[in-house]
Amino acid sequence: MTPLLIATWNKGKRRELQQLLSDLPFALMGLDDIPGLEPVLETGGTFVENASLKASGYAKQSGLLTLADDSGLEVDALKGAPGVLSARYAGEGASDRQRVEKLLADLSNVEASGRTARFVSAVATAISNGSIPNISVGICEGRIAFEPQGTGGFGYDSIFIPAGSEMTFAELPPEIKNQISHRHSALEKAHKFLRNLTRDSAAG
Repeated sequence: MTPLLIATWNKGKRRELQQLLSDLPFALMGLDDIPGLEPVLETGGTFVENASLKASGYAKQSGLLTLADDSGLEVDALKGAPGVLSARYAGEGASDRQRVEKLLADLSNVEASGRTARFVSAVATAISNGSIPNISVGICEGRIAFEPQGTGGFGYDSIFIPAGSEMTFAELPPEIKNQISHRHSALEKAHKFLRNLTRDSAAG
């Protein structure tokens, strides 16, 4: 099977991406499966830029087909923050709990009607020379809860309630979350490219 490198150090994100890609004919690998990789800095100003930087950087280092996701939470009452800084919203090295606590504190005076938000995911696929033939974006609209609910998921899942639901991502079973999430939406668009890639390889 063709190897596909999942370009994330985040174990929760890697697990979710592997679940979403499990139906494709690839041997899925993580960054920690390849010794000596240098971290790629996320210096882009958008999710697409950061996903592209990671996909290209790790593809060139590893020589493998590489898929990278950059995602985050945009809260309307905070003018789109935390956005691309979602993972560093409470400072470098902060835990998921600390980031959630800061976000809730920043929204402490915002009523239910003003807590609209969305998760955004950009997925970039790079071939071994670092060029990027495919980029896709997925969005999941919703709102921010007043307190953490649920024990599943990771990141801001415990306070994000997707549109049409009364439960947070952390309360939903993984198979339900994976059907409606921003990451699923982005990967669904990438599936056609990846499937065609395997067909082309087989034909060649």
